[in-house]
Amino acid sequence: MNKKLIIFLIFLILANISCSNDEIIPRPKAQLRLEYPKPEYEKVKMDSLSFDKSNYAVVERIRSNKFNLDYPKMKAKLYLTYYPVNHNLDSLLRDAEKFTYEHTVKADEIIRRDFVDDKHKVYGSINLVTGNAASQIQFHATDSLRHFLNGSLYFYALPNYDSIYPAVKYIQKDVQVLLESLRWKH
Repeated sequence: MNKKLIIFLIFLILANISCSNDEIIPRPKAQLRLEYPKPEYEKVKMDSLSFDKSNYAVVERIRSNKFNLDYPKMKAKLYLTYYPVNHNLDSLLRDAEKFTYEHTVKADEIIRRDFVDDKHKVYGSINLVTGNAASQIQFHATDSLRHFLNGSLYFYALPNYDSIYPAVKYIQKDVQVLLESLRWKH
């Protein structure tokens, strides 16, 4: 065989081998961009309280003191329980705080935001739980004398905070509106 032909074949084989694209290229991390419609709020009246809720949420009444706000498109539910205060405010507050801090095992951080509305006598706190905990929002509100409301947000999915973050932020705004519009019936 011709020497030039052999060199050409070797060059051709090496060129084919070196041009193969077996290299692993890292891709940047990205989050799913979920956009939800701008909520419109409507008044919900219960036996002992009233508040505004997003039209995106559906009220499920369980008992006179237990009800849920279901977010079917987000596969999320805000569980709400009302308790009359009867010389047991300390234990209600302690139970609400204890329930929140049971999530510290999986939580990266728990951010507490106090809420005070002296005009309508609504006092409470919102606890935002970051990380792969079972519940990302816990809150409670009271008038300190007769009424106490406790709430917890859960998703119908394994907790993956990165995936549910947009829905958590959306519902967090709804919880803020709920607290701002909360009125006790006397």
